[in-house]
Amino acid sequence: MSVIFDSLVPVALLIALGYALHRTLLRDPSHWFGMEQLTYFVLFPALLLISGIRADLSKVSFAGVVGAYAITLTLFFFSLLAIRPLLAQRLAISGPAFTSLCQGVLRWNSYIALAVGDGLFGAEGVAVMAVALVCLIPMVNVMVVWVLARYASAKPPGMGEVLRQLARNPLIWSCGLGMGINAAGIHLPAVVLEFTDMLGRASLAVGLLVVGAGLTLRNLARPQLMTWLAVVLNLLMKPACTLAIGYALGLRGLELTAIALLAAVPSSPSGYVLARQMGGDAPLLAEILTIQILVSAVTLPLVAMVATAVGS
Repeated sequence: MSVIFDSLVPVALLIALGYALHRTLLRDPSHWFGMEQLTYFVLFPALLLISGIRADLSKVSFAGVVGAYAITLTLFFFSLLAIRPLLAQRLAISGPAFTSLCQGVLRWNSYIALAVGDGLFGAEGVAVMAVALVCLIPMVNVMVVWVLARYASAKPPGMGEVLRQLARNPLIWSCGLGMGINAAGIHLPAVVLEFTDMLGRASLAVGLLVVGAGLTLRNLARPQLMTWLAVVLNLLMKPACTLAIGYALGLRGLELTAIALLAAVPSSPSGYVLARQMGGDAPLLAEILTIQILVSAVTLPLVAMVATAVGS
């Protein structure tokens, strides 16, 4: 699966470049703080906005594609909450560390997903991925923002504060706005679309550079137990669950393979920025992101082969 490998190598190289820049040219932490702010409030929301505007809902089995992954996310979200007391008691896992586990399992790397979908299936694969991404990103952001607001602070906030955190989240707003423009059939000027698209494309490079800057290589030599737990849950169990649910909902062929691959990609670099913004364990999440990218070079082709065989 050279297409999958080719989509992972640039991601890994950008993370490595971020690590090198942090220790050579851009040593001042304020540089990276500025890039985090830019990614979180401008670049990634622009990507979600343009994806929502351009998503073609008419060419995809909406209920099956979105429903399969939505059910999987719901199951994993509540399962993680159910095992949190056990993780805290047996492994002394802190609240911020738990939020990084949740982000490492629930989120997905949109850039890798779209690259793999395009490489394997062309425009049809991108359409399936884009519809799922735009519809489910608000859902997953509500989940992780709630988890961060609830467990990343020493004093858990009340429901009012959690709702305020959700209302201020730019990723949720950008998805909603993009889908609203799409559903209403509003045609924006070409210059506006191109401007937004250019901002969105920049989010990949900047976001991955920020992840690399947060790495501590000595931690990668002996990854934490939480890192391996996030790897197994995200790269193996989540795609297996999505594949089974998608098949049960009647998905076959391209759509089943695409949704399984979407569930099998590494977690999103935007989660690192969110962890920094809301008090999560950002170094742990950077470790999880990097190990997942390395391991997914093996697991993604495996998921693709199994999903293709099941859906044929």
